[in-house]
Amino acid sequence: MSEEVRVSTLIGRTLAKLGVGHVFGVVGSGNFDVTNALIEAGVPYTAARHEGGAATMADAYSRMSGKVGVVTTHQGCGLSNAITGIGEAAKSRTPLIVLTADTQGAAIRSNFKIDQDALARSVGAVAERIHSTETAVADTVRAFRTAVNERRTVVLNLPLDVQSGTGADLVSTVVVPVPARIRPEAGAVNRLVELISQAERPVFVAGRGGRGARDSILALARHAGALVATSAVANGLFNGDSHNLGISGGFSSPLTAELITSADLIVGWGCTLNMWTMRHGRLISPGTKVVQVDVEDSSLGANRQITLGVLGDSSLTADDVLEGLRRIQPASAGKYRTEQNALAVKQRARWRDVETPDLSTATSIDPRVMSREIDSVLPADRIVAVDSGNFMGYPSQYLAVPDEFGFCFTQAFQAIGIGLYTAIGAAIARPDRLPVLGAGDGGFLMGISELETAVRLKLPLVCIVYNDAAYGAEVHHFAQHHRPEELASVSFPETDIAAIARGYGADGVTVRTLNDLKPVQEWVAVFRDRGQDRPLVIDAKIASDGGSWWLAEAFQGH
Repeated sequence: MSEEVRVSTLIGRTLAKLGVGHVFGVVGSGNFDVTNALIEAGVPYTAARHEGGAATMADAYSRMSGKVGVVTTHQGCGLSNAITGIGEAAKSRTPLIVLTADTQGAAIRSNFKIDQDALARSVGAVAERIHSTETAVADTVRAFRTAVNERRTVVLNLPLDVQSGTGADLVSTVVVPVPARIRPEAGAVNRLVELISQAERPVFVAGRGGRGARDSILALARHAGALVATSAVANGLFNGDSHNLGISGGFSSPLTAELITSADLIVGWGCTLNMWTMRHGRLISPGTKVVQVDVEDSSLGANRQITLGVLGDSSLTADDVLEGLRRIQPASAGKYRTEQNALAVKQRARWRDVETPDLSTATSIDPRVMSREIDSVLPADRIVAVDSGNFMGYPSQYLAVPDEFGFCFTQAFQAIGIGLYTAIGAAIARPDRLPVLGAGDGGFLMGISELETAVRLKLPLVCIVYNDAAYGAEVHHFAQHHRPEELASVSFPETDIAAIARGYGADGVTVRTLNDLKPVQEWVAVFRDRGQDRPLVIDAKIASDGGSWWLAEAFQGH
């Protein structure tokens, strides 16, 4: 007969057997035992200062590591504290397990009693539950399979009375699920072959669902004469290709936007072609044919009318289309992949190569000027995380990344304040790279409690704070139609963020001119020589850009 063990232990052992990579959390009485069970089963644990921080750390870890992350919370308020991070993960379709305690079935008067299932579903997560001591292992496996196979964020509720019970240790019988890959239907492949063969100016745009399909998509693009680009979340996927346009959408350089707008065929590979990636549809010209390739039928045509929807894995679809295209036409000698376009891409596809006026003043620095310089100073092998706000285009477009696992963009929920959490989770996923955060002063101060976590972990994290002493997106959005005094609710006195950072145990430097970046150069020199064991916070007092045009687009419909 199988050994009887506590259910909390069974859950920890089962998740470890299934291969979860890391657990993040804030431990209370409700999740103390299950957290320790995970640790004892060999899953590394990082204690956060807030459940919201833990949730986004786990999200970023999952995105950058390729492993399923876990966030663990106390019942009730512990889960509600984490809900913004859970919402971001759910909307981004991050495979993630939220392991949360829940009140006993009979504890209807408990202060911690909330409808946790409904709360999870309200932000797009899947609500699952450990139903009994007998089903604990099966319930855990089901939650994990849903997370992996359906790419969902799953909130697995663990009632206190169930987790304190005992059940048979069936962990040895657990089989690790292997996600199935969807091969596209032959008719859809033939139709896409036809569309590509007829196109003269095709552009392929890959999203998060195209990660892992780089070689297949590029092979097809080179044969078909297509330019390639990515959504923001897949930034870096096509690095090194001579016809890589970079990010499509709000962060596009003028050249990138021009070439995409001139396309007669746009194919989205694991990319929903939403308002961000297509600038509310303005990157799609009249008459341009639009195709989506996705593993979910509900995503096809969800954001705009499409010419063709192909249900299938991006890599398998690209391989099948290439095979079909080779049968009817030789490799393209031109179309959109011309030497002229390759030269233009090399010279003007990145914003840092686009000439812009220097808006610096005696007391503030142009964020574009500073971002260009920091990009040159920091090591190329980096992993960049970006918070949300008026500043966000600068780190996204001016800081180069080595590949699609060098950029972590938690923006599906548009929540400010989760950038620092993102950077920590990404750093733990990729300890071989220098972690870099781009944040505004509002978002950085909102999540600053986790700076202690970065210090405690001795992360060599570079935090670039674009400090305009305001919630800059709102200032620029409302300034057009409101008096200056009405903007007091979104403006603040100048804050010495560098001094606050030093109080946490990090290094801090204030930057108003390029000369003020010398301490950053010195910090990087030490990092290259023997490594760093503490974060560096750059408090950049930035000049006003008059309002980022990508944020003007983002506010449409608000």
